[in-house]
Amino acid sequence: MAQRPTADTPSGPDGRVTVAVITRDRPGSVLRTLQALDALPERPAVIVVDNGSGDAARAALRRRPAGVRLFGAHENTGALGRNLAVRHADTPYVAFSDDDSLWTPGALRRAADLFDTHPRLGLLAARTLVGTDGAEDPINAVLGASPLPEEPDLPGRPVLGFLGCACVVRREAFLAVGGYHPVLFFGGEETLLAYDLAADGWGVTYEPSLTACHHPDPTHREGRGHLERRNEVLTLLLRRPLSVALRAGLRLTAAALTGDPAARRALRGVLDRLPAALAHRRRLPSPVERAARLVEARSRS
Repeated sequence: MAQRPTADTPSGPDGRVTVAVITRDRPGSVLRTLQALDALPERPAVIVVDNGSGDAARAALRRRPAGVRLFGAHENTGALGRNLAVRHADTPYVAFSDDDSLWTPGALRRAADLFDTHPRLGLLAARTLVGTDGAEDPINAVLGASPLPEEPDLPGRPVLGFLGCACVVRREAFLAVGGYHPVLFFGGEETLLAYDLAADGWGVTYEPSLTACHHPDPTHREGRGHLERRNEVLTLLLRRPLSVALRAGLRLTAAALTGDPAARRALRGVLDRLPAALAHRRRLPSPVERAARLVEARSRS
């Protein structure tokens, strides 16, 4: 997984970016990721949050490269582990990696340059390549075709979504909106963060000149689809008009009544978290709501 710098890639530590990695019970994968990050020419700071791993994974993490800061959680905190990493970062920008993803040489330096140049920029979504053959992740085409108009003070294409293991945030902006939301825990949690950043006035853009590589294990941790379906409805309940959330909830209920087991699990999850979602409900400002409707209309077309 290690990437060698090319002849035109500047070398030397870049003190502007920390890479935050969350991991749980994948010792071999996370060590490969840490070795690849250690080989980057930017030499970024790295923080690992261990989300309640067992003894074997914790022992492996003790063999991490020198300089990697490790924080352990007693239980699986989901995406909230990223919040912990950002709070402990000492740099103005934080890039996220999962324990099976990494950044290509020069990408983090390029991201920091863009943040330096564009003070309203809150989050950069990168182009994602998957597997050893570097296939385009389907999300690249979705983000690249965003219907949102370009904004003169931002690079790239404005979006309201991204891939959690292939983005870089301005630490100030991330902390200002509270990071990832506790009601969602994990699974499709990115949309809510994009909404909250945009609602707070920060730019969220897709910049394909930045590249992250994702090496997912197709046999590991299957069955997360119900979390994404649950969190789609919860995100709507948290930020969108109730009529929009109700329609999504009815669709999920109909699928559950047909005997779809994933829909049943998702619906139970929505009902369990419904009081918390309503307690934290906050409607998007009108411009962001209009942008969300544009994105939805494009996804249906």
